[in-house]
Amino acid sequence: MNQSIVAYAWLWLLCCYCGLIYWFSGQSHLPVPDVFHMQDKLIHAAAYAVMALLFWQAWHRRMPKLWLVWMTVLFCSMYGISDEWHQSFVPGRDASVFDWLADTMGAFLLTMALYKREFVVFQLK
Repeated sequence: MNQSIVAYAWLWLLCCYCGLIYWFSGQSHLPVPDVFHMQDKLIHAAAYAVMALLFWQAWHRRMPKLWLVWMTVLFCSMYGISDEWHQSFVPGRDASVFDWLADTMGAFLLTMALYKREFVVFQLK
């Protein structure tokens, strides 16, 4: 399959995923049971780890790896800031620096795992 088509498919998935996060952020209440303390931070980190994966997949064949690491984390972090700002206008929701930090940390951790995986695979070849 043409690599360009695959990259566009990943980019399309990334856009859809960003739209899904925007939609969830616009809800005044999310139907998630409160199971343990700080659960929402784990959910934020996981959600933005998925976003980082989608960004990485869309761009990993088009950028140098170190540039890709920075751009992946920056994109996810900036989207997290815009998401928190969006939530500040939604009744029943609020903006939180700690949510943004969880977003950024989730993206960072997944990006580091992807970079390490690519580095190790490259070294083995």
